[in-house]
Amino acid sequence: MSSLRESFERASLPAVTFLSRLPRWVPFLGILALTLAGVLIPGWGWLLIALVVLVLAWILLLAWPRLTTVERLMRVAVLALMVAVTVTQAVPRS
Repeated sequence: MSSLRESFERASLPAVTFLSRLPRWVPFLGILALTLAGVLIPGWGWLLIALVVLVLAWILLLAWPRLTTVERLMRVAVLALMVAVTVTQAVPRS
């Protein structure tokens, strides 16, 4: 394992430990609430969706070595969908 990956995992350990102590439904509802708020709030709501994208990308990077190819593709597809929603919300409508 590269030292960059080890340092990333070591830096993420406190947050992962905190998340693992929560009931499973709490992080799910948090992501769901941020996504819904980001879609429903006009103007700056896209920032909430961008925060969701960052959290999902962080989790994906942590899990990447342990995932199969199909699992990787599915998670990248979800991340791409969230990026598309973020861009759609961020671009002003004319």
